[in-house]
Amino acid sequence: MLRFFIVLSIFVFLTLTAFSASAQEKIQVKDIRFYELSERLRVVIETTGISEFVKGELKNPERLFFDIKNASLSKELKKEYSVNSPVVSKIRTGQFDANTVRVVFDLKRADYEFKIIQLEDPFRMVIDIYPKGSNKSSIKSDDREAKTTLKRKIVIDPGHGGKDPGAIGPSGLKEKDVTLDIALKVKELLKSDPSFEVILTRDRDIFIPLNERTEIANRLQADLFISIHANASPNSYARGIETYILNWTDDEEAIRVAARENAISIKKMKQLKGELGFMLASLEREAKRDSSVRLAGYVHNSLTESLKSAFLRHDNGVKGALFYVLVGAQMPSCLLEVSYISNPEEEKLLSSDSYRMQIAQSIVEGIKNYFMHKEQIKKVKYTKHNSSKTKLNGQKRKKAI
Repeated sequence: MLRFFIVLSIFVFLTLTAFSASAQEKIQVKDIRFYELSERLRVVIETTGISEFVKGELKNPERLFFDIKNASLSKELKKEYSVNSPVVSKIRTGQFDANTVRVVFDLKRADYEFKIIQLEDPFRMVIDIYPKGSNKSSIKSDDREAKTTLKRKIVIDPGHGGKDPGAIGPSGLKEKDVTLDIALKVKELLKSDPSFEVILTRDRDIFIPLNERTEIANRLQADLFISIHANASPNSYARGIETYILNWTDDEEAIRVAARENAISIKKMKQLKGELGFMLASLEREAKRDSSVRLAGYVHNSLTESLKSAFLRHDNGVKGALFYVLVGAQMPSCLLEVSYISNPEEEKLLSSDSYRMQIAQSIVEGIKNYFMHKEQIKKVKYTKHNSSKTKLNGQKRKKAI
């Protein structure tokens, strides 16, 4: 009997574990956008993770559909979209079953073709549908229309502002002025690139609470969030560049920096470990941490390599700390401490327009490197659904939305 209960307990544990893992891996279809591009229709299906799908076709009337597996449909999405395209008249979405989201294209014609790719950060399926034989329809990594319609939203956050000057250097240089100027330069540098859209949390000298900064990025469904700061220390000899991601640390210097940027005491900073621990352990935070580490790495390396040769800056590395401004970010994020404004030599550099421009160019290069390595076009293997060759019975026809 004891052996029976032991076996039963193990079975229940393994079943619950498998169920829990399966539930955690379920993705959400969070957004659907479409673009009517001359002879083709481009549809972007944004999800919270890598999506597995099968493709199928239905006749009488003509329909093309994609079943996204292990997925749920966001309640905020519309169920139907009218389209003005040579091939597609309507896009419809629905929860086909408990684990499948179906996206259906109502077609105007049977002679059509389509191409599909998957992109990451955020995860997206990009589908082009066009008349058969059209040579103009393809999705390429260097496709200008693709870059335009799939713009990356980059939110740059100039630290401090308004009534909050941030750190002030020995000669009176204010952190809020330095960070704003660098952010404006980053925006201007990326302005000519059609693959990026840059939004600043502030574009003038105003005060914005820390929590509202990531709310701006979340509301815009940004792809990246980068907060720019200038470091300070009681030790006037402290110098160099360091980059932070949101994480707990026992490193005293990192705690001190976070406490200063959070405008609280070091004692209070240490108390936050328990209060914010649940956030750091959340699945959403875990899902973004690896991407944040990569983002921080590319931007930090770009900064240190560029500034090292011209200005001999010291590399303090990539670190983790609990920064209020990063808490709640729903996208890869990092915080940059571009130099020590409390160091007389570095304050002088930070007051230089050429140095600020060098920093801005390095940030831009880091962002581009991140996407160049992270977002590689993937060849998607899909399984052809045989529904077009099989007569659906009455029950299946009711289910096929």
